[in-house]
Amino acid sequence: MRHASPTFVPLGALLMAAGAGPAPVERADLLILNAHVWTVDDARPEAEAVAVRGERVVLVGTSEEAQRLVGPGTRVIDAGGRLLLPGFQDGHTHFISSGMEVGQLDLKDAASPEEFGRLIAEYARRKPPGAWITGGNWDHEKWAGAALPTAELIDRYVADRPVFVTRYDGHMAVANTAALRAGAVTAESEDPEGGSIVRKPGGREPAGALKDAAMALAFKAIPDATPAELAEGARKAFGEARRLGVTTVQDMLEGEAHLRAYETVRAEGGMTARIYGRWPVAEWKWLADRVRTRGVGDDLLTLRSLKAFADGSIGSSTAFFYEPYTDDAKNFGLPSDVWSRLPEWCVAADAAGLQLSIHAIGDRAIHETLEIFDRMQRTNGMRDRRPRVEHDQHTHARDFPRHVALGAIASVQPYHAIDDGRFVEKRIGRRRSMTTYAFRTFLDYGVRMNFGSDWPVAPLDPILGIDAAVNRATLDGRHPDGWFPEQRITVAEAVRAYTLENAYAAFMEAKTGSITPGKYADLVLLDQDLFRVPPSRIKETKVDLTVLGGKVVYER
Repeated sequence: MRHASPTFVPLGALLMAAGAGPAPVERADLLILNAHVWTVDDARPEAEAVAVRGERVVLVGTSEEAQRLVGPGTRVIDAGGRLLLPGFQDGHTHFISSGMEVGQLDLKDAASPEEFGRLIAEYARRKPPGAWITGGNWDHEKWAGAALPTAELIDRYVADRPVFVTRYDGHMAVANTAALRAGAVTAESEDPEGGSIVRKPGGREPAGALKDAAMALAFKAIPDATPAELAEGARKAFGEARRLGVTTVQDMLEGEAHLRAYETVRAEGGMTARIYGRWPVAEWKWLADRVRTRGVGDDLLTLRSLKAFADGSIGSSTAFFYEPYTDDAKNFGLPSDVWSRLPEWCVAADAAGLQLSIHAIGDRAIHETLEIFDRMQRTNGMRDRRPRVEHDQHTHARDFPRHVALGAIASVQPYHAIDDGRFVEKRIGRRRSMTTYAFRTFLDYGVRMNFGSDWPVAPLDPILGIDAAVNRATLDGRHPDGWFPEQRITVAEAVRAYTLENAYAAFMEAKTGSITPGKYADLVLLDQDLFRVPPSRIKETKVDLTVLGGKVVYER
């Protein structure tokens, strides 16, 4: 049962309810009363009220206790029994890039090659003549036969300008003839390290699809986004985050232009979520110099971590495995284009005190990533480094205990399980799929596990991620009781992975991630109680209120 919007209680009534007597010396700025407060704080897991002064939580307790802190300027919200949680945190996004895609070309729902082409044509008609057509999020697994799109397919709909649209996982794109020509991709082009050019049958002529590092061949010809476009992308992204109750975002920054966009929006007062930035590992020296001379930033914008790639994705058949793909016996996937340099970079960056996050999806990529973390530890000694395996999707059984031994965090995205679960067994078979998206196994081994979305690969909405982790019902409807249901986790475990575990993964657990006196008042009020509704209804939940540092930044 959904509750009404927040009720604002008259101050006089609260003062009377609190009783006569000396007024408290320090009043609260914000009170949330009559809530089911799930604190994610083991010292006091549940309460019914929270009081906020300035940016911080000052009381977690009963409504009666909170009412004693009311003053003339206190805003009081009666939650009416609704669920109050720490603000959601997203452990893995491409935040500004995703914001730039809001309202742009989206091919995720194209159910056939023909619909794919029509949507591109309709979008192209709204753009200036000659402008590049980008965006995408297409998913060929939805098409009968699951054949990859081609340049010829796009040319039938748009041939007068370059088109370069990415698969939703970001590890494959398809270009039309004009875009291939702009990138000088021809039959003479060799596959770059860490990538492949899909060829026409029986020859070397490019078919249009480009995997992983090969995407750069055409991408380099696309004009760079302007500072104004990047700043607007950031504004849109912050708007989505506050609407969904996300108060901290761990973002994969794409260089100084993205950093300047954040600084622009911050100067406007528009940063309504905390940003924990990850920098490209190839530029680790730049980040090491910045941290040495300017520090890691502050609690609103932090930059201390690096992002690297070990392999591609399962959807693009470029995730790196020890055994070949079941549906392609010659294909083991692709290590990244920087694989040979990655150990050296990581050890040096670790010595400089930076945190390492490595994208690893296939079992071999995950194992080799753990080997790098082990080398960092053996070379540079023990310290609190919190290395992260980003995605950690197809983990070999032998590597669960290695995560624990190395202190490696499994930085996973639960929505991917119900999305990729449509086709993973076709790619790698049932045996390997048994330890795929193994959330229960990670927790049972004692692995630290945080949740994210990988937006725009999956929706930013944490509610959908919680639903995926708890129910594991694939998007095609074929597993209503859960795909490998033994890997399901509880609502409490999923909420923790979206709050306190993300704070831990960003070295912020002393300041955010739980509703605890002294921590930042980053809060989200939901319209129904995730702990008291049937699991099938979790995904219907909406955010009623988002609070960042004691300030209400969103009301539904």
